[in-house]
Amino acid sequence: MSPGEKLDPLPDTFILQPPAFHPVVPYITTIFGGLRAGKMVMLQGVVPLDARRFQVDFQCGCSLHPRPDIAIHFNPRFHTAKPHVICNTLHLGRWQAEARWPRLALQRGASFLILFLFGNEEMKVSVNGQHFLQYRYRLPLSRVDTLGIFGDILVKAVGFLNINPFLLKSPRLEVPCSCPLPRGLWPGQVIVLRGLVLQEPKDFTLSLLDETARVPVTLRASFADRTLAWVSPWGQRKLISAPFLFYPQRFFEVLLLCHEGGLKLALNGQGLGATSLGQQALERLRELRISGTVQLYCVHY
Repeated sequence: MSPGEKLDPLPDTFILQPPAFHPVVPYITTIFGGLRAGKMVMLQGVVPLDARRFQVDFQCGCSLHPRPDIAIHFNPRFHTAKPHVICNTLHLGRWQAEARWPRLALQRGASFLILFLFGNEEMKVSVNGQHFLQYRYRLPLSRVDTLGIFGDILVKAVGFLNINPFLLKSPRLEVPCSCPLPRGLWPGQVIVLRGLVLQEPKDFTLSLLDETARVPVTLRASFADRTLAWVSPWGQRKLISAPFLFYPQRFFEVLLLCHEGGLKLALNGQGLGATSLGQQALERLRELRISGTVQLYCVHY
């Protein structure tokens, strides 16, 4: 996938939003496709030792004047006698009644992983794997198209998912995992993986097997020497000449786009080239295997 190359439009379910790593705060970004029930936003970072407060706003636009409506305002406060979290909604320049949670599940000087899960009528928030709060919408979720992060916070990563992975109980999300491809692959088909690299990772491998269990396509990331390579059925490595974009404890998105000449690869939204494979070889592929020191959140194919 060369720079500037245009791909055919993808279905909405495959529209990817690359994760943002170490963004400068205040940070404002568009939410591709807006928010809807089933979407999820992941925020990974650290609370500074001298933090007073920070906020995560799900906004209806990004204008400065007039100030946009804020459908969901998530605001941890550390400087009070009893640290707490406020959630609220700003509509037509006026704040509505505050919703307050007195037990703050965040600590100064500590790292965290916050998950914002958007349902039909309310948002649920978990902190470090534990449910923390839920907030009922006061403005339509469909109006939200902007994420804003402000205040005393060090952000390591912001990730976006089109589904809530914790509602999926499929064994496909176990690693190593195996996914059947009963019809093989064909031009225009897309394979998408989203996940998190674990701490002290060793490797990550994506393999495609044919009807005879032969492995004509293997993509392997080695964390020891920070290389990404295509591996032939005979074990020969063809290094991918690009920055190594897998990092411990960070989110990743792998996209493989099938075309008549093989497979095009993108990682975290960046095109990294292609590998050759004939059309007949694509059609004979019957299994997708994923292994390594990663947590898989979802697999689309």
